[in-house]
Amino acid sequence: MKGLHAMDIQTSDQLTQKKCKPCEGGVDACSLNEANDQLAKLDGWYLTHDGQRIRKDWTVKNFIAGMEFFNKVAEVAESDGHHPDLHIVGYRNASIELWTHAIGGLSENDFILAAKIDALPVEVKS
Repeated sequence: MKGLHAMDIQTSDQLTQKKCKPCEGGVDACSLNEANDQLAKLDGWYLTHDGQRIRKDWTVKNFIAGMEFFNKVAEVAESDGHHPDLHIVGYRNASIELWTHAIGGLSENDFILAAKIDALPVEVKS
């Protein structure tokens, strides 16, 4: 039944052990409360687009460091079949935005991928 299953709030370590599930829609996006509770377990991610997306920003060492990071993100995203928006502006301001397109909001997949992205090495500006 639609709308009855609440999302389990998990630690970053628990999330990285999971794999994104294919989502073709037909399920409710997680609530704003669930999103905020889950974000409390993830470092640096925040809500955007009226709570429909999550985003994180990095100041990377240089443009190449940003591209190397994005290549690692691309491998993880492709492996899980869940693809983020990647942004690099001003040659070292990197940000990643996640949401589940099929439901127009956030699902557990977004938090799984966020936790996996956090586990990747990134050369930041010192």
